[in-house]
Amino acid sequence: MYLRQRSIPLRGSAAALSNNLSVLQLPARDLTHFGVVHGPSAHILSAASEGVPLAQRQLQVKVGVGVSPPLITQVHWCVLPFRVLLVLTSHRRIQMYESDGSVMVYWHALDSGDTSSAQAMFARGIAASVHFICVGTWSGRVLVFDIPAKGPNIVLNEELAGHQTPITDIATERAQGQDGVADMVTADDSGVLCVWRSGTVFTLLTRIPGFGVPCPSVQLWQGIVAAGYGDGQVRLYDATTGALQVQISAHARTVCALDLAPEVGKLLSAAEDTFVHIWKLSRNAESGSIEVEHCHGERISDTQVCGARFCDPSGSSFAVTGYELAEILRFSSV
Repeated sequence: MYLRQRSIPLRGSAAALSNNLSVLQLPARDLTHFGVVHGPSAHILSAASEGVPLAQRQLQVKVGVGVSPPLITQVHWCVLPFRVLLVLTSHRRIQMYESDGSVMVYWHALDSGDTSSAQAMFARGIAASVHFICVGTWSGRVLVFDIPAKGPNIVLNEELAGHQTPITDIATERAQGQDGVADMVTADDSGVLCVWRSGTVFTLLTRIPGFGVPCPSVQLWQGIVAAGYGDGQVRLYDATTGALQVQISAHARTVCALDLAPEVGKLLSAAEDTFVHIWKLSRNAESGSIEVEHCHGERISDTQVCGARFCDPSGSSFAVTGYELAEILRFSSV
């Protein structure tokens, strides 16, 4: 069971974007960073464990003098084995910062060369894989950046072409040195999922067809792909074969966020129907089939939820953002 805790105030509010919350826990310093997007700004907050706000920073995309800053689409912390970077995507470029947002170490301009005048370009979907950071784009391509252990010498390593419609989300999981194991999944506006194996060259392992609705959020855990769809369904697939294992009628409206607590296999789903649910994933010891148990449901009254994340790898607490809600809601297990 989870109970409401002290909320963290925002200077602005959250935009109506899927996955509009990123969380970075720093246990050694007893701090948690939160990132929320609103219009042309990304709000970066630091809070103590009891929810006391300590610092707040506002980031915007750098543009020329007299030019209005573009809308930001997502902000996300990428935890690599050797460093943590804060990645910001927008309608014009991708920017990477040191983890506290104080120093920009790299930027990449989006190329409009293959974009028609009727199609807006943007980047969306961010994840870290080994020593790479992967970012999705409006064209369906995924940009793979090679990240050095330190410094700004970041390079575009390759572009992955597995989708025909804009990328919505990317999820990764450390393969822990296992050859041939799927460790990244990408989703798009048509609901198609692509499962990849990372490496010097990324390899497409399987392509999971869509259901005619977008897939705004996706997660990967121990060979299980969890995908949340525009019809409120949460579907679980085998990452190796792409076979549908479980279908959950989780929500009445679009699923806007999924998250996983990797230590315990808890899955969080949040949707525009004002509900946040916690599920427990496991595999049957004998058959190996995926099993799901509902653990908790929370209604965020009169709020269009747009972001939700666990605040720790054990899933003992989570945070929620809502459209035009000037605070981050916090919940902890009891």
